[in-house]
Amino acid sequence: MNKPVDRNWYVLYTKPRHEKKVTKRLSDANYTIYCPLFKVKRQWSDRIKVLEEPLFRGFVFVFLEEEEREEVLTFPGTVRYLFWLGKPAVVNSVEIESIQNWLEHFDHERIELEDIPLGTEVLITSGQFIHNEAILLDKSRNKAVIRLKNLGFQLSLDLNSNELLPIQV
Repeated sequence: MNKPVDRNWYVLYTKPRHEKKVTKRLSDANYTIYCPLFKVKRQWSDRIKVLEEPLFRGFVFVFLEEEEREEVLTFPGTVRYLFWLGKPAVVNSVEIESIQNWLEHFDHERIELEDIPLGTEVLITSGQFIHNEAILLDKSRNKAVIRLKNLGFQLSLDLNSNELLPIQV
C-alpha cells in the first residue's frame, strides 16, 4: 500500500537577483514553484517602463516532498532553505493563496493609519489578505508595514480606509 504524498511549501533562498532564473529552471524541471512578482514603473531619461520584480527579494516558494529538498539545491542560483526553530520553514497553502490573490486581484488606495499604535496585532478586514492576522510594524501617511503572523514575512502595503482592525486582547 502506498503512503500518501506529504508535500509542503518551503522557502528557498536564492542568490541575489536570481529569483526569476531559479523559478524558470525549477519550473522547467517540473517542480511546483512560486515567485511572487509585482509590477513597478521605472523611469529612465527617455522612457518609463513597467517591470515585474520579486515581492520577496532573495526568496522563492517551492512545493515538494521532504525527500526532494536536497535535489533542488543542485540547481544554479539556489542557496539554502529558510529554517525556523531548527526545521525547514513551511508556509501554509492559505498564505500562498493570499499572496497570489493580493498580487492578481486587488489594488489599494492610500490612507492614514494614525490611530493604530506600532506593535499592535491587527486583523485585516478587506483586500488581498482578508481574515489574516498581522502585526503592525511601521506606518507612514499612506502605507503600513505588517508582518503576517504565521508566515513571518514583512510586507509594505498601501491600504484602503478600513482594512486594519486592532485585535482586542
